[in-house]
Amino acid sequence: MAEINNVIIIGSGPAGYTAAIYAARANLKPILVSGFQPGGQLTITTDVENYPGYEDPIQGPWLMDQMQKQAAHVGTEIINSQVTEVFLNEEVKKLNLDNGTTLNAKTVIISTGAQARWLGLENESKFQGHGLSACATCDGFFFKDKEVAVIGGGNSAAEEALFLTKFATKVYLIHRRDKLRAEKILQDRVFSKENIDFLWNYVVDDFIGDDKGLNCLNLMSTKDNSKKSINVDGAFVAIGHVPSTACFTNQILLDKEGYIEVKEKGSTLTNINGVFAAGDCVDKIYRQAITAAGMGCMAALDAEKWLQES
Repeated sequence: MAEINNVIIIGSGPAGYTAAIYAARANLKPILVSGFQPGGQLTITTDVENYPGYEDPIQGPWLMDQMQKQAAHVGTEIINSQVTEVFLNEEVKKLNLDNGTTLNAKTVIISTGAQARWLGLENESKFQGHGLSACATCDGFFFKDKEVAVIGGGNSAAEEALFLTKFATKVYLIHRRDKLRAEKILQDRVFSKENIDFLWNYVVDDFIGDDKGLNCLNLMSTKDNSKKSINVDGAFVAIGHVPSTACFTNQILLDKEGYIEVKEKGSTLTNINGVFAAGDCVDKIYRQAITAAGMGCMAALDAEKWLQES
């Protein structure tokens, strides 16, 4: 008979590793399936200054490596594989992995995160973490007294641009249309800022830089295909995020954007008993490492309580 585990954690960002640490310390003997990007979004982040406990900036990959080692040290079994199929509606949950393994568990914690939606340009990955970002809250501080660009026209772009005005001397807001799609109140705030310059009817055609990082954007007009360039110290792609939840479609309740819905505020329980969710696959507001870690802690405690009471 196949072994039935107490808890399986899907995903290995701050939420997943924190859930694993707490579950292991509760003697639940958790298994963590790392997923396609072990360590999550922080593995493509360079300097991290907003994670508590470190006087000097730390590297995102280093922080995730430390979390992984801590999770393993306290007793988590880590499987470097990806979940391809789930069956969550039964009392015993079943997960199929891409290595051909099938795992069974009484509870499952989903912490698969969300991916920033990028433009898909050739040089994009080259400059990610080197002047190119998808998170102003994470990286805006590094552009104090510099000139930056925000690409997008929705709520995310407006919020990123507003946040960056606290640091940058100039913020270019680049949008493919001649008006923003953001909510009216956000538009009013953006238009009121003197250090935001609007570049209407343009898309980014290429990211340009050197070994020090990004320093220029090549733009193309959406009206006549004419081209121009602007010099910047950094750029922020703000065209939304995509939660990594496709595997759970028709299994658990998702909202219209694909984020997992929990039953009530302050809980990580989904609409299925024994299935919990934490981190950026749930949270579309804060999207920070520290909030994801906190939710991972909550999910482990919720799973422990559920096991005790079931």
